[in-house]
Amino acid sequence: MTGQKVLSLILVTTVLSVHSVLEASAFLPQQYRTIYTSDDVTSSALFMAKAAKKKKKKPSGGGGLKGFGSPVSKDSSGAMSNIELDRSVDALAFYDFLESNDAGDNLKRCGLGFFPLENGMKLRGVVALKTIKKGDVIIRIPYELAANLGQEGADPTIPAQAFLKDYCDVLGDSPGEGDMARKSYYKMLPPYRGDDCLGSTDFFSDETLEALQSPTIVEETLKRRDLTKLRFERDIESEDSPDFPTWIDGTPVTVDHLQWAVWLITSRVLTVQGAESDNKSYRLLIPFLDMCNHDRSSPHILTGRAAPGRELKVVAGATVKEGEQINICYGGGQAGNDRFLQDYGFLDTGVDGKAYTMVAQQLLGKRRMVEGVSAGKLLSKADQDRTLDSLRSTAIEADKKLLEDTDDPALKTSINYRLGVKQALSKFIVLQ
Repeated sequence: MTGQKVLSLILVTTVLSVHSVLEASAFLPQQYRTIYTSDDVTSSALFMAKAAKKKKKKPSGGGGLKGFGSPVSKDSSGAMSNIELDRSVDALAFYDFLESNDAGDNLKRCGLGFFPLENGMKLRGVVALKTIKKGDVIIRIPYELAANLGQEGADPTIPAQAFLKDYCDVLGDSPGEGDMARKSYYKMLPPYRGDDCLGSTDFFSDETLEALQSPTIVEETLKRRDLTKLRFERDIESEDSPDFPTWIDGTPVTVDHLQWAVWLITSRVLTVQGAESDNKSYRLLIPFLDMCNHDRSSPHILTGRAAPGRELKVVAGATVKEGEQINICYGGGQAGNDRFLQDYGFLDTGVDGKAYTMVAQQLLGKRRMVEGVSAGKLLSKADQDRTLDSLRSTAIEADKKLLEDTDDPALKTSINYRLGVKQALSKFIVLQ
């Protein structure tokens, strides 16, 4: 995953047992669906699932990483070739973390690799090390390895503050009370102020936000920033919170660190139902599973329960060939690019522009909002009109020219967003 994940069940037909199908519904869309106001500020402690201590045993997954560090072979189906497997120091420590906690069998089926992009860059993702048949488990993570950030709720700053404290405790110069077993996992998360998080509107400049030509995105972004600032002042900076650890380099934690943690929550947390008798849902960070990248057309299924002794899985909805990237569909296929940009920090350009078409339909009152302050409702006529007016302020051809002339990555993203929305709208109305 490249900093991108709030996930839900992907409904596809596959060869699963009845038990697995029932469990699959335990993964729910993450919901941050109330208006961000000062009244939303409450506090929460972090609950980290604890694994029972086990006797050390020989690693069970190393044998699956054949030719580790060399390219994965290309088979007759045309699967991707020349995938460099991740054998960095941090990755090796992470693999050891999985092996030491009853998850080493995953490494017989898949590992982390770098996939080439059209622009010459490489994207880290999960690669199949062998053929995995439809209906078989791809990734299997014991619940005890997940970081349980508390019950589902509308305010992402609550789990973000709890996560940030544990992150600093675990990775800081003077480790505190954090779960040190998670150190290798935390080191694999997208870094503070890395390219991944800077793609989110939470880190856009005022100019870049305005370039989106989307008043509702701007307003929601500013509300989330305000809520983050309130959380920081109350639970971190306040004299009533003297025990909050320093940042990992020993300097004081800032509101920007909390903003980064909020982005990690909106982009990587999965909402999973608890035990059948629990009737509650929990926000989980799930090692390895959360490193899968996004593909709206992915057939694979998320299944499991947030309960001791249970497992969190990705099950193959179609046969996966050796060397193929294992992707999952973020947001259950229901999120458009308005949510992708705010919550994940990138634009979904696949599947015939569907993520832009969803936004266009919302702006025309043809589709309900999925997340944010208007979730579950149609966008108000006033919001529709002012957004359409903003989009009309520049023509498509002018946007294309501006896109060619700018080198700023964030500004390019904003222009690409408004350009994609305008092109999607042109299927329904004459915008100009």
